[in-house]
Amino acid sequence: MTVIVLTACPVGLRGQLTRWLLEISPGVFVGHISKRVREALWEQIGELVKDGKAIMVSSSSSEQRLEFRVHRNEWEPVDMDGITLIRRNSTSAVTSHRVRANWSTASRMRRRRT
Repeated sequence: MTVIVLTACPVGLRGQLTRWLLEISPGVFVGHISKRVREALWEQIGELVKDGKAIMVSSSSSEQRLEFRVHRNEWEPVDMDGITLIRRNSTSAVTSHRVRANWSTASRMRRRRT
């Protein structure tokens, strides 16, 4: 079983994926495909996704029976003693939640007084 989730992807990529998988919701594709086809689809996704994001979860022979692949996303798969966990990428977490200093006039005035 393979599940692919695309965010902000071109329409042509969705058309390519519907040749092999069923689109059950906008940007969510599900189906049974061979490993060779899965590898080829992942390469096409990497070339065609442009500014979008892609996540693929597929069956594997590991202890969890799942394999995760992420392309241009703030989440990344991490192997922890044989178990794959999904962790937020530390560089994107820092940039997305950065607090600007002195973002208002009131803040600047308050800093000048102290």
